[in-house]
Amino acid sequence: MVDMTSFRGPAHQPEQQAHAYLPPIRAVEVDRPWVWLSAAWRDMMAAPLISFGYGALAVISSLVLVVGLASYDMEYLLLPMAAGFMLIGPLLAVGLYESSRLLELGERPTLGKVVAAYQRNGVQIAGIGLVLMLALLAWIRVAFLIFALFFSGSPPSLDQLVDRIFFSAETIPFLLTGTLFGGVIAAAVFSIAVVSVPMLLDRDTDVFTAMATSVAVVRENIRPMIGWAFLVALFTSAGMVTGFLGLGLALPLIGHASWHCYRDLVGGSR
Repeated sequence: MVDMTSFRGPAHQPEQQAHAYLPPIRAVEVDRPWVWLSAAWRDMMAAPLISFGYGALAVISSLVLVVGLASYDMEYLLLPMAAGFMLIGPLLAVGLYESSRLLELGERPTLGKVVAAYQRNGVQIAGIGLVLMLALLAWIRVAFLIFALFFSGSPPSLDQLVDRIFFSAETIPFLLTGTLFGGVIAAAVFSIAVVSVPMLLDRDTDVFTAMATSVAVVRENIRPMIGWAFLVALFTSAGMVTGFLGLGLALPLIGHASWHCYRDLVGGSR
């Protein structure tokens, strides 16, 4: 069991009430994400079947997606779909949040309890899920248009995809354009989702309050949140470049850490 109260010491500034209808927001030091990752690792070791089961499911789903896109000659969607994975990741990790929540309460996580977590505050969790899915669809549409603009004449096949996109000077404008638009969408989604899904699981609140709280958390902790976003992108990217096998470790680590991020930054009654 990980006791997050032991983490809430000198690193915290006094709680700040961003708005009357929002819970208090704690300010933390810039290196705080490493504390969340440390707590996440302990959770993974305390409930390895749940954690690595989620990871294995992520690996299998990713490989199935790759095969499916390749079979329809749609390999060009692999990169935007891989980037889009980070947009809906907070929703996919609900079971991991529940596992960490149970460990925090001194209870043993089970598959039944983890699956049932989606039913708690289900309407509101479905609401944030809809928002994240719309963001994913928007990104896929934008990515498709950018790809069509630069590769309409000769889209690369699967065996040429990496070389054509990452190791060709002629694709630098494509990479810059995709990074710019993708970064804007990712930043917006990160701001509204970084603590909102764990909050909806943990509290009897609505999706708008949760998203507003998430934005307030980012605003009050801009430097730690930039660092956390970078680590999330780094671990997820590392998981993907290993043929998606690394997602078996990256997904549960980020999922459990996201729970501790929420518990560390959002105060008030639960």
